[in-house]
Amino acid sequence: MKLTAQILLRPTDEQAGLLLQTMETANVACNEISAYAFVEKVYSKFKLQKALYHEIKDRYNLSAQVVVRCMAKVADAYKLDTETERTFRKHGGIAYDARILTYFPDRQQVSIWTMEGRERIAFVTRPHHARLLKYQQGESDLVYRDGKFFLLATCDVPEEDEQAVDGVLGVDLGIKEIATDNDGDSFSGEIVEQKRQWYAERRAVLQSVGTKSAKRRLRQLAGKEKRFRRNVNHVISKRLVEKAKDTNRAIALEELTGIRERVTVRKSQRAKHHGWNFFQLRSFIEYKAKWAGVPVVLVDPRNTSRTCSECGHCDKKNRKSQAEFVCQACGHSMNADFNAAVNIAARAAFSQPTVSKLAA
Repeated sequence: MKLTAQILLRPTDEQAGLLLQTMETANVACNEISAYAFVEKVYSKFKLQKALYHEIKDRYNLSAQVVVRCMAKVADAYKLDTETERTFRKHGGIAYDARILTYFPDRQQVSIWTMEGRERIAFVTRPHHARLLKYQQGESDLVYRDGKFFLLATCDVPEEDEQAVDGVLGVDLGIKEIATDNDGDSFSGEIVEQKRQWYAERRAVLQSVGTKSAKRRLRQLAGKEKRFRRNVNHVISKRLVEKAKDTNRAIALEELTGIRERVTVRKSQRAKHHGWNFFQLRSFIEYKAKWAGVPVVLVDPRNTSRTCSECGHCDKKNRKSQAEFVCQACGHSMNADFNAAVNIAARAAFSQPTVSKLAA
C-alpha cells in the first residue's frame, strides 16, 4: 500500500539558500525541456533523455539523476494533454530518488543533493509519519511551501491480512453529524460548521477591504480551513477503524460516488453541503482500515435513510426531519442517522465483502 510521509526539513539559512537554488535551477531546466518537447512533439521520457540529456546536464551543472528526474517531470506533465506548452514554477517541487537522497531516521537527518554537493539537513515529523518512514521506498518530492521545505516521501507500507470478522460496523456519513455508527455513537459537525461560517465571514470582510494588509491576511488564512477539516477527518477515521478492529468487525459505508449530483439542497444550505469532503473521509477510513486489516464494504445507498430498520417499510414520510425517523407502518422511532447506520450494517451483512476501488 502506497502512502506518503510528510517530513519538515530544518535547514540552516545557508542550506535553505542551496535548496532554493537547486529548485530554481531544476525548474529552469524543466522549462527548457518542456519547450523542446512541445515544439518537437516529443513527450517520451526516454526520447527526451536521448535528445537533451548531455546538453541539460552540462548547461545547468545538474547531477545525472536530477536531469533524469527533470525529464520524467516534463513527460508526466504532458500525459494530461499535449495541446498546451507546460511551464514550471520557479519553486515548483522536484523529485529525488535513493541516488541523490538518503534518510537517517534514527538521527532525524537527510543527506540531499544540492548545486553545491550533498548537505546533511535535520528534519522533524509527526509520530505517524515517522512510522511510515520505516517503509520509505522510491521517490520523494522536495516541496517549498509558506517559507518551509518539506519532503513528501513515498512509502510502501505492508498491509495487514484482513481479520476474520464477527459483525459489521455500519457508518452513515452526513452534515449535521459527520459520521454515525450503528452503535449509536456519532461525531458532531457543529464545530466544523462554526469554523466554516467564521472563515467565510472573515474572507468576505477582508476581500471587501482590499488593502495590501488584507490581502496578506487572506494569504495567511488560505489553507487553514482545509487543514482543519482534514484533521477532523483523520480523527474520525482513526477512531472508527480502531473501534472496528477492537470489536472484530468490518466497516460498512455507503457508496457515495456522485452524492453532490444526486442530493438537492436549498440554496442557503449549498455551501454547508458542498463544503464537506466526503470522499476524503471515506479514503481515510479505507486506507487506515487496510493498514489495520479491517475489511471495508461499500453498500447501495438508496433509501437507507427512508427505510425502517425494524420492519423494513420504506417511505419518504418516514423521515420526519433531519434528525427524526418515525416509521409510518410500525411506529418505530429513533435518530435518523442511527437508523441509516443500522440499515447500512444490515445491507453489508447480506452482501459479499467487497473492498472499494479506492482501497484496492
